[in-house]
Amino acid sequence: MNIFKGMIITLSTLTILGVVALVFVLNVNGGEEASGERSIDDIREASFVTEEITTDLKDGSYVRISFQVVTDSTATKKELEKRDFQISNTLIKELSVMKSESFQSGISDLEEKMKSKMNELLTEGKVTDVYTVNKVLQ
Repeated sequence: MNIFKGMIITLSTLTILGVVALVFVLNVNGGEEASGERSIDDIREASFVTEEITTDLKDGSYVRISFQVVTDSTATKKELEKRDFQISNTLIKELSVMKSESFQSGISDLEEKMKSKMNELLTEGKVTDVYTVNKVLQ
C-alpha cells in the first residue's frame, strides 16, 4: 500500500507541475501571438528606413521620398538592406509614371505597390508594412 500511495503522490505532483508549466508557457509566449500584435520594440528591430531618393515625376515635378519598411524578421530586414539598389530602382520606376496630382493623393497606393514589389524580391520572409516617413514635392 505504501508504494501505491507514493506513486499516486508522485503522479499527482507531476501532473500539477505539468499544468502549471503549460499555463505559464501559454501566458508568457501566447499572449502576443494570440492577438497577432507585435511589440513596438520587435517592429523597430525588424524595420529600416530607405535612403532618401530624389527623382522626377511624369509631369516634370521633382519628389524626394523615403520609407520605413517593416519586415516579419531581422533576417528579412537584412536581406532587404542588401537589396537596397533594387528597392531604389523599383521606386524610381513607379514614380516615373506618376503625375504630381496622383502622387499627392495616392501615397497609400504607392506604399502598397512598394510593399508588393519588395515581397516579390524576397527569397524568404515578407514585408508587413511600408510607411512614408519623408516626402517633398517640388
